[in-house]
Amino acid sequence: MAAGMNVVRMNQRACGGTDGLAPTLYHSGRSADVVAVAKNLTENDGITSFALCGFSMGGNLVLKTAGEWGSSGPPEFCGVAAVCPSMDLAASADALHSPMNILYEQYFLWRLKARMRTKAKCFPGKYDPSRMRGLKSLRDFDDRVTAFYCGFNGAADYYARAAATNVVDRISVPTYILYAANDPFIRILPETRRKIAANPNVTFVETKDGGHCSFVGERDGYDGHFAERAVVEFLRSVSQ
Repeated sequence: MAAGMNVVRMNQRACGGTDGLAPTLYHSGRSADVVAVAKNLTENDGITSFALCGFSMGGNLVLKTAGEWGSSGPPEFCGVAAVCPSMDLAASADALHSPMNILYEQYFLWRLKARMRTKAKCFPGKYDPSRMRGLKSLRDFDDRVTAFYCGFNGAADYYARAAATNVVDRISVPTYILYAANDPFIRILPETRRKIAANPNVTFVETKDGGHCSFVGERDGYDGHFAERAVVEFLRSVSQ
């Protein structure tokens, strides 16, 4: 990282060994958690300037936070970067269920189910593991588990309300979005693209190659991880 630049990693609820710290689940729309972390850092640690960065679901989360803040965000907030953000949650969940992505989806489901079983052990009686029986897709999981326990009226309602596309036009700080045309399951729909193009604060970069958060190139003076390098350079430019 650049000199003078610090990084704070936010673990989503139930991630990073935090299962027993809170009885609630994480989901793609919990922007209030990002707001709480930012508030804590500025008020308790004296942070005078900060930017948000997220990959995939985290990309949706930070863009949603920035859009909800709009022009009324903290004065310390200087920018946001997102790599392969799942801004259109429903379209991306459906793309994940396509035959070509079966390995991705089954892996995600395996991890989500394992995490739910751990969560149920931490908070006996709060979660019913039997709700995971017969699930065949991420949409099934979000319908039977995420939406049910997080106050949404099914997966469709969850995807509609938690998607950053709803507020990307309101982002008022410098924003960098990196997306790969060959991402196997993240989809950015035409209406979302129009909103992005109409917002002068957003720089949208779409590469031909990169897959899902896998922008690896030649090691030409650096380690070849293009996305991370691009994000750091962007953060340098907005934090000066």
